[in-house]
Amino acid sequence: MCTLERKGNIFILTLTGPGEHRLNPTLIDSIQSALTQVRAAVTTTSASSSPAALITTAHGKFFSNGYDLSWAQSSQSRTYLMDAKLRSLVSDFISLPVPTIAAVSGHASAAGFILALSHDHLLMRRDRGFIYMSELDIELILPAWFLALIESKVGSPRARRDLLLRADKVTADVAVKKGIIDSAHDSAEETVEAAVRLGEDLVGRKWNGHVYAQIRMDLLSEVLDEIRGDNGTGLRSKL
Repeated sequence: MCTLERKGNIFILTLTGPGEHRLNPTLIDSIQSALTQVRAAVTTTSASSSPAALITTAHGKFFSNGYDLSWAQSSQSRTYLMDAKLRSLVSDFISLPVPTIAAVSGHASAAGFILALSHDHLLMRRDRGFIYMSELDIELILPAWFLALIESKVGSPRARRDLLLRADKVTADVAVKKGIIDSAHDSAEETVEAAVRLGEDLVGRKWNGHVYAQIRMDLLSEVLDEIRGDNGTGLRSKL
C-alpha cells in the first residue's frame, strides 16, 4: 500500500512497509488513488491549477521489485489485469498536472524501474540499491511500451544496451554517469530531502500545471501511443 502526505505545495507518496513493493492490482490501485487525490487538490479550473510537485519514494530495501509475477502467473486474466493497471497508472503520471520526482530509496527492478522512470526527475540513494531490468535473466520479453518509455528517458544507446542486453545492475553513481538518473545521494533521507528541495524549486516557477502536463504528454506521445495500443499483448508474450 502507500500513503500520501502534503507539506505545503509538495506531495509525498510513499510505498509503505518493509517488503518488495511488487506491483499488483492492490498496490497499483492505491498509487492511482493517491494520484487522483493530487489531481483534485491542485486543479482549480480547466485552464489553471495550483503550483505543486509530487515526490514518490518507498520504505525499506526496495523502491519496487517489479511485477508481482507469482500473483499474475496463476492465470492469464490476472496477467492482463496487472498489465492494464500499470499502463493506466503510467498514463496518469504522464498526464498529472504537476512536476513529478522519483526519490529511489532502494532497488528498482523491471516494472519497478518503469514506475520510477514514469517521473520527470529521478534521484537515487548511492549507499544501497540498483536499477535492474531483469527480463533477460528471467527469460521474459519486454512489452513495447516499456521499451518506448526507456528510449524516451535514457538517451544513450550504450546505456540502453547495458540495461536491456546486458541486464546490468546499475548503482546510483554509475546511473548518473550514464545519464539514467539526475543525481545520487548518500542515504534514503538525503535522497528525499534533495527531492523536496527540487520540488520547492519547481513549485517556485509557478507554472500552469495543465500546460506542463500537455507539454509532457506531447513529449511522450509515442509512449502513450504504445500504452494505448498494447492491450496486454506485450505482457502476454512475456509470461
